[in-house]
Amino acid sequence: MSKVWLITGANSGFGRAFTEAAVAAGDTVVAAARRPESIADLVAAHPDQVEAVRLDVTDVAAGRAVVDDVVARHGRIDVLVNNAGRTHVGAAEETTDEELRSLFDVHVFGPAALIRAVLPHMRARRSGAIVQLSSMGGQMSFAGFSAYSATKFALEGLSEALVQEVRPLGVKVLIVEPGAFRTGLMGNASVSGQIEDYEATVGATRQMIAGGDGQQPGDPAKAAAAVIAALEAEETPLRLPLGSDSVDALVEHLEAVRGEIAAWEKTARGTSFEG
Repeated sequence: MSKVWLITGANSGFGRAFTEAAVAAGDTVVAAARRPESIADLVAAHPDQVEAVRLDVTDVAAGRAVVDDVVARHGRIDVLVNNAGRTHVGAAEETTDEELRSLFDVHVFGPAALIRAVLPHMRARRSGAIVQLSSMGGQMSFAGFSAYSATKFALEGLSEALVQEVRPLGVKVLIVEPGAFRTGLMGNASVSGQIEDYEATVGATRQMIAGGDGQQPGDPAKAAAAVIAALEAEETPLRLPLGSDSVDALVEHLEAVRGEIAAWEKTARGTSFEG
């Protein structure tokens, strides 16, 4: 049976790759973007399978209206892909409240609102899947990505609880943790004002972002295929790292965390009341 997908940020990068993969599988995609005209080519190529809708995920009321409309016309949403996003570079001290809150609106509050909108329908059908586009930066971070990773850590924390809540109701949750893929994400990065003392640390990250776009090793089409395979698996994983860089970085990070816990285990266990 074909599926109905709602994909945010569907006009480029992973969103477009997911849309194309779903269409190839014979599914229907409601492709949401702030500029739906940027999806016109996909609609023209697949008029019976792709619909473009205007949606800024930070507009909670608009997101709820889109979900209600899709369900009214198609009867269901089988897969919600919370993909819309952007990146930001800046030291924690350099990042303003406005910059931080804006990023949380896109990566946390917007997806959370869409989840609340689709879950009543998925619960009623005891079926569905929610795909959360995180990052290798959703479990670890480095200089210059404090704000970006803070939002992805939050999204992953929400998702880790969510899967325990909805798995018994027949709903899957999949966190996708890509490394460097050719999605245009880095080419659209916003940047905080610079403090000279952070040039040796955050400066290197700024240079990497400025010069690395278009050279990333990851293929979004292969990422989309991997996500579909994970969703169709009998045991869908909670987390799916994508790209050798992501796998390597996450394994190294987890080993470092394990090492710190082991080094301080005696101190940590010694904090209980006596007796």
